[in-house]
Amino acid sequence: MAATSLPTSNTFTAARVQFKNPPQTASLGSVSFPSHYRHNKGLVESGKRAQAVTVMASSSEMQVDVSLSPRVNSVKPSKTVAITDQATALVQAGVPVIRLAAGEPDFDTPAVIAEAGINAIREGFTRYTPNAGTMELRSAICHKLKEENGISYTPDQILVSNGAKQSILQAVIAVCSPGDEVIIPAPFWVSYPEIARLADATPVILPTKISENFLLDPKLLESKLTEKSRLMILCSPSNPTGSVYPKELLEQIAKIVAKHPRLLVLSDEIYEHIIYAPATHTSFASLPGMRERTLTVNGFSKAFAMTGWRLGYIAGPKHFVAACNKIQSQFTSGASSISQKAGVAALGLGYAGGEAVSTMVKAFKERRDFLVKSFGELDGVKMSEPQHVHTPQSTPPAGHQQMGAFYLFMDFSSYYGSEAEGFGKIKNSESLCRYLLDKAQVALVPGDAFGDDTCIRISYADSLTTLQAAVERIKKALVPLRPAVPV
Repeated sequence: MAATSLPTSNTFTAARVQFKNPPQTASLGSVSFPSHYRHNKGLVESGKRAQAVTVMASSSEMQVDVSLSPRVNSVKPSKTVAITDQATALVQAGVPVIRLAAGEPDFDTPAVIAEAGINAIREGFTRYTPNAGTMELRSAICHKLKEENGISYTPDQILVSNGAKQSILQAVIAVCSPGDEVIIPAPFWVSYPEIARLADATPVILPTKISENFLLDPKLLESKLTEKSRLMILCSPSNPTGSVYPKELLEQIAKIVAKHPRLLVLSDEIYEHIIYAPATHTSFASLPGMRERTLTVNGFSKAFAMTGWRLGYIAGPKHFVAACNKIQSQFTSGASSISQKAGVAALGLGYAGGEAVSTMVKAFKERRDFLVKSFGELDGVKMSEPQHVHTPQSTPPAGHQQMGAFYLFMDFSSYYGSEAEGFGKIKNSESLCRYLLDKAQVALVPGDAFGDDTCIRISYADSLTTLQAAVERIKKALVPLRPAVPV
């Protein structure tokens, strides 16, 4: 029985269905990464060509159209997820890879929170909750936002979702129309531009500089705003840079936003409690005139080490939150009842998570200080630390030392152009990360995933012992390479 010929010879057979065009992979060194590293080249163009699958029935043959929608084809898979999955697969295969790609705390969920979830199961709290979340949790979130962030909300202005990522997606879909522009400072979290594309909006990327701690220049923002500008996304503390926006800079940005009636702000504050003195967190919605045009997103994954519990929320004007609620009602419905009980316990730990969170933050800072010192000793590596950044003027930009989250975003571009024996040329952040995975067996994320190809991101959400081993491996792997460009 003849089968339709497609662009790859790989096959995947399930039951009596034979797919002739499974997801492709690009072989990179001794590992394989999904083909989106080649910007989805070779995939079927949006609805223009129909792929085929041979369905073998008892006596007949049918050609089935398996083309995907233009919207889906416009979206690139997450590199952080792909690299993390690849590193995990290598570990499971017996390769001793150190995984520093994912943004996931290595701590267990605090016992009080875990017990609240266990008790929810034991007490039969296992049924559907209201779509927007339990009144108990939404009231606790309102209290938290009032006490910690200086923003007043009522429970009907809160929507609890299955993680902050869902909250962001629903918000963008709710407020953006086709052709609207979403303003995104770079470096950015990998999902922001793709979420904008899913909403048929256009991501507008505004670059920042390492010499200015990767903070958005208000003048650049003002020059890029148009009548199509609908939403600006701010993340502070930032993933991937760790930069914290000082209040003074946010106030400058707020004055610009106020001049544009259509412009809303999505403030991603998921890392607010993971912050290092002298930095302090300011919620954008707390600034004068910004509450009515700000959608504040937060969650429990990072600060409370609850990544697997999948619990996040959005707070904002009732009109917008109700729209997000409507989307969620037709999408996933409410978040897990068990996770919501755990969330109530998390918010009951005290101001900013109390001792449980402060203990984790103390450990993160110790790890960060170690990495800053270690990589500061390497020739050709730049990072947004005062002692390592050369600014054109003697006075550093505002907020220069304000840092948070658990990432370092370091400039390794001086190594680009180097030849690695047995590997080839280091061309960019992706090939450097491939080289380090291949030679040092350390998984990092290339900066091009975040919109800045000069850098790579290292997550220090792992033990100090693990980080010490990773640094030794990286340094050893970089010895054969010589910085090609003076720094």
